Amino acid sequence: MTREHVLQEAAHRTVVRVGDTVRRPVQPWTPAVHALLRHLQDVGFTRAPRVRGVDGRGREVLEYLPGESGPAGWAKVVPDAGLTAFARLLRDYHQAVREFRPPPGLLWCTGAGTADEDEPVCHGDFGPWNVVWNGGEPTGLLDFDYARPAPPLHDVAYALEYAAPFRPDTECVRWLGYAGPPDRRRRLELFADAYGLTDTTGLVDAVIAVQLTTRDLVRSLAAQGHQPQADQVRAGLLDALARRAAWSRAHRHLFTR
Repeated sequence: MTREHVLQEAAHRTVVRVGDTVRRPVQPWTPAVHALLRHLQDVGFTRAPRVRGVDGRGREVLEYLPGESGPAGWAKVVPDAGLTAFARLLRDYHQAVREFRPPPGLLWCTGAGTADEDEPVCHGDFGPWNVVWNGGEPTGLLDFDYARPAPPLHDVAYALEYAAPFRPDTECVRWLGYAGPPDRRRRLELFADAYGLTDTTGLVDAVIAVQLTTRDLVRSLAAQGHQPQADQVRAGLLDALARRAAWSRAHRHLFTR
């Protein structure tokens, strides 16, 4: 029997590696995510895990992508090269899902929904921790649980919160791998250029809007009893998310000319 190696263990979810696969508990939106991942495979996007099905214990089975992920990702986006590679990965993902039209009736984390030509299926949780890195190169994209039809700007704004970053200087230096206060305006412009945007107007407002939307989604999922959101709300995450949005409003001058 192939041994299971625990990758993530929590009261609500245990994720294990078995050989070249990852096994995770299924969610109500797992069929929708699998449809998305199969589309990515079909169009040749090689940086998302392939779907291997469901095992005998009812867990989804995905391809294991080797490399560094999780907390190690924060330091990877600090250098300019890592920041631009991060933005280009998002651009490449959005290009890969441009033609994806989910079958009707699928349930996403936000409920039922269909994508049209102007609203592809966004990743929904495009942070440095959900990228697999080999050296300074992003070679994989993980955790599509928050995927759902949304404008591409949603993913751009979500990524910028963590890559600009929209965080105090002390947090940037102590936890996120910066040697000193980051030049947030320059980093926002560098990300936007690498992604392919020709104008940064409105990006700060978009980040704040996504911060508030994320808070609403966490509250909604917690009210439905989903984990980890239920535990996160009990631990005070909603207040923390509100404080992040307030910080962004108060410090918007750090991101604009």
